[in-house]
Amino acid sequence: MLDQVVFVAAVTLLGLLEQAYFSLQVIYARRKFSISPPATTGHPEFERIFRAQANCSEYFPLFIISLWLAALFFGQVLSAFLGLLYLFGRYRYFHGYAQSATGRLAPLYFTAKVQWVLIIVAAVGVLCYLSRLYLGLDPLTALSQLK
Repeated sequence: MLDQVVFVAAVTLLGLLEQAYFSLQVIYARRKFSISPPATTGHPEFERIFRAQANCSEYFPLFIISLWLAALFFGQVLSAFLGLLYLFGRYRYFHGYAQSATGRLAPLYFTAKVQWVLIIVAAVGVLCYLSRLYLGLDPLTALSQLK
């Protein structure tokens, strides 16, 4: 079984490391601008870094759940590839936002599109599995035979 999820597990691990990296950047920014917890305001650069990390953390559960559902019910290779695209986009988002508020926009739109593709792939996978299990129909096979 593990060979069927190892790529997605590796992407998950990369995602965890990315989240840790974002958190460390907030710690470094707090030190750089002398902003002690629990304060979340101060220097504009700190505020952008803090918001970038918070935004990435807010979307991380949605990403992980859709990544694993897509992998388990559709396929790990496509899911892992989409996961890597998402993580790359979030990295660009974080650093773009750290530079300027508008620097976050292009990576934000990119990661939103990748996230929706993951959700759709997960939904198709789950629905096809349910169809095979309870209706005895394989919609993907039926579509491929229409050619």
